Amino acid sequence: MPDRKIKYGMVGGGPDAFIGAVHRMAAALDGEMEIVAGAFSATPEKSFAQGKALHLDPDRVYGSYREMAEQEAALPEGERIDFVSITAPNHVHFDAAKVFIEAGIHVVCDKPLTNTLEEAETLCRLVAEHKVVFALTHNYTGYPMVKQARAMVAAGKLGEIRKIVVEYPQGWLSTLLEAEGHKQATWRMDPTKAGVSSALADIGTHAENLTGYITGLEMEELFADLGAMVIGRELEDDASVLIHYKGGARGILYASQISVGEENNLRIRIYGTVAALRWSQEHPNWLYVAHCDGPEEIYKRGNDYLEPVAQHSTRIPPGHPEAFIEAFANIYRNAGRTIAARIAGRDPHPFDLDFPTVQDGARGVHFVHTAVESGKRRQWIDARYSPPGS
Repeated sequence: MPDRKIKYGMVGGGPDAFIGAVHRMAAALDGEMEIVAGAFSATPEKSFAQGKALHLDPDRVYGSYREMAEQEAALPEGERIDFVSITAPNHVHFDAAKVFIEAGIHVVCDKPLTNTLEEAETLCRLVAEHKVVFALTHNYTGYPMVKQARAMVAAGKLGEIRKIVVEYPQGWLSTLLEAEGHKQATWRMDPTKAGVSSALADIGTHAENLTGYITGLEMEELFADLGAMVIGRELEDDASVLIHYKGGARGILYASQISVGEENNLRIRIYGTVAALRWSQEHPNWLYVAHCDGPEEIYKRGNDYLEPVAQHSTRIPPGHPEAFIEAFANIYRNAGRTIAARIAGRDPHPFDLDFPTVQDGARGVHFVHTAVESGKRRQWIDARYSPPGS
């Protein structure tokens, strides 16, 4: 490790933002990195106001991310930012990531990676060309019990996977909030900012990524039913997808923003020939494993019987809940330690390489566009995909 904290800057996350503050809390949790710069808003006045609120050096607060990339890259190593955290809306991700990658600065980016597959694949190639670390904040992969589930599937403890049911229902867009000027609703339902999709791009990509992370299975074909249930919307607020995976497993993915009463209820059930497991994001510290001929087992985070990778991602003893911020922090910690290893000229610990990559982001973008196309055609579509560099 270098004899200092890892330094980072942020794009987005200004005074009116939600997720930017979450990213900053997650990055700060382990005391291994510090925010020193930012272009926090497309409006310079808001960017400077956020920098002041964070007590940053005014000379390191910028009116645009292009200005930040140029000026930070010109600073001596050890003084300039080691990576940038991109938390701005979807349409900003590609250009901001491209600018910093080309400046030789590592990137942590919120999902979805980009609005188009062409952009996603361009970033894959640029990451390889400039040899930077690129982490995508599919934060649900950071939960200890998700890592436990992944290790159990990889060890064959479920047998051959037959069925996957993953769902991510929310209810906050059950009314036309964007017509009331609600900032988070407005950009998510604007095709010029959100791209071709709302529900699938915003939360369906989390469900897709979680499934791939735990099972390692790749999609073969899919059939999607997408719709805007609230009158007046251009993008879908509800999606149901049937999936065939390579190897024969079948899947159901449901992502909804109009499921009244639901908050953030990401859930996954995986059924194998020997056993099944289920995990819920709203109750993340337990993993349930069921058998045909025995009692159901409950695995709890923080215990010594868990797989080493799950223990590595746990900070406090059993019985003390860990949740959203800690899972987010695991992505930042792993990416940060990988960057630190690069700076120190050594190989990172294998567990520190456990974070979603730019290729995972490209897979998510491909999934969204394939599902949108299937919904338009109302037919099964080939979903096979191998991103550049995978």
